[in-house]
Amino acid sequence: MRLRLAFLALAAALVAGCATPPAPAPLTLRLIAFNDYHGNLEAAPGLTLPWSDPSVQPTKAVRLNAGGAAYLAGTVAALRAGAPHSLVISSGDMIGATPLVSALFRHESTIDIANHIGVDLAIPGNHEFDAGREELLRVLAGGCLENKPDALYISCPLGIHPGARFPLMAANVVDAQGKTLFAPSVVREVGGVKVGFIGAVTRITPSIVVPSGVAGLRFTDEAQAINAEAARLEAQGVQALVAVIHEGGETGTPGQPLEWNDAACPNPRGAIFDIARRLTPSIDVIFSAHTHQGYRCIVDGRPILQATALGRGVSVADLVLDPRTGDVDRARSTQRNLPVFNDKSDARLREAIIAAEPEPYAQALREARPVAAVAQRVAAYAAAAAPRAQRPVGRIAGHFDRQSSTDTSAGRLIADAQWRATQAAERGGAQFALMNPGGVRTDLRCPGQPPCTITYGEAFTMQPFGNSLVVMTLSGAEIKQLLEDQQPARRSTPHFLSPSASLSYRWVASAAPGQRVRDLQVNGQPVNPAADYRFTVNSFMADGGDGFKGLQAGRQRLGGELDIDALVAYLASGPSPDPVARIRLEP
Repeated sequence: MRLRLAFLALAAALVAGCATPPAPAPLTLRLIAFNDYHGNLEAAPGLTLPWSDPSVQPTKAVRLNAGGAAYLAGTVAALRAGAPHSLVISSGDMIGATPLVSALFRHESTIDIANHIGVDLAIPGNHEFDAGREELLRVLAGGCLENKPDALYISCPLGIHPGARFPLMAANVVDAQGKTLFAPSVVREVGGVKVGFIGAVTRITPSIVVPSGVAGLRFTDEAQAINAEAARLEAQGVQALVAVIHEGGETGTPGQPLEWNDAACPNPRGAIFDIARRLTPSIDVIFSAHTHQGYRCIVDGRPILQATALGRGVSVADLVLDPRTGDVDRARSTQRNLPVFNDKSDARLREAIIAAEPEPYAQALREARPVAAVAQRVAAYAAAAAPRAQRPVGRIAGHFDRQSSTDTSAGRLIADAQWRATQAAERGGAQFALMNPGGVRTDLRCPGQPPCTITYGEAFTMQPFGNSLVVMTLSGAEIKQLLEDQQPARRSTPHFLSPSASLSYRWVASAAPGQRVRDLQVNGQPVNPAADYRFTVNSFMADGGDGFKGLQAGRQRLGGELDIDALVAYLASGPSPDPVARIRLEP
């Protein structure tokens, strides 16, 4: 009997030893991405999201205050606290076309704050190249530049600039020797599973930045570059793959409340969707950027996300990783776009938004608090900028104000400045410029006897958005239609753009839509509908801002300097207000 029992015990032990071990539990990697930050470190009043407020009118957009580095850091921290494995990604345009608190310090302040936020990976956007390859590499590497007394910019205001504590990656930015400027990808290991991140920037970058900024570089097809790198990583055993692309699209209807979590993705359009359809099926998730839109689309079974811009929101992707295969379980993975609330966010609307969010994202939004260390660092940069804000930059011979029935003297000032900055052939060869009235934030007034000295701070307050200049081409017929669009069917009054001195026309208010613009002239000559014309707008307008979608058709685009730099340079010439409207209003 004892022998039989011993035999049975031995047999059971052998069977147990040969049994299949339990499958390892899946892992979750939380990816937190933000895009097109453009150095918006401070929680400025103008940083808002168009949101639906059911208590007012569900189909009408209200403005939800959002953003600010301390609040972005707090949202990131709350999301990281709810996940054992997480990475933070910047999807390009972290720097370039920024407010004073970044631009004044050569964007060292933004890189420094990105370190404090905890960015792990980043890709360049087109604006990273605004100041050229060498300056981009310098600000990433750290260190200081010599501060000359008359320089517009300051390096290392708070001590030696540490540089970026995170790598940049881009598979499609290639130098003259055929090598990528940055690593094409980065691999991170999570609980034994390798996850590959592949970067790319819009291939049209050379056409939207100053040529000197990308001299010696080629920007190849995004999908082809990503697919080639994906194949290389797969050959090394990396199965979980994430694409981070500084290119984007649009969905939905302009002017409607933001619905950036609608997986149905109404009316998708734009380059990112074309790129996504050409990507290898091995790519599991796509983070996009560039168009400053919010969407969460599922294309060919995988998500494409973008979280608007300027630090007002984040895209979150919880990737469920299978430790046995090393791949992403797409069916169990989730994604969400979330707002970055700040202390100016309407409390009632904030609570309503949180209540509508699924867990665990609602909990993260409840627990998010501004990070004091980041707030203190931003405040230190703002204080360091204050003396420069008082620097005289020019003199004016009278008041430039924003009041007029058509174009304004303040708008004319800025349009003339932008035209002058882009007239030269190498700067775009602009024949005129147009300025949107919403971009002129204050009057420029002369309180005493003219001429009056203007400080950098006064000029910057007039143009605080940090937009860059964009020179583009439209035909004469397209330009006329653009001007006709100043009063679309839904608007009872026109929304006049201020032209430079080289453009003029009559506006006949009583005429039928499409027939209001008469006697359109450029440099004193009638505009030929069939001829092409080069002109300048700011980057906000170039993207179709203020409803001027016709500008999105602009061809042969060339990016230029910041609008504030153009204005400062023009103020040095001592301009006088032009009292004559360039748009002659008729009944």
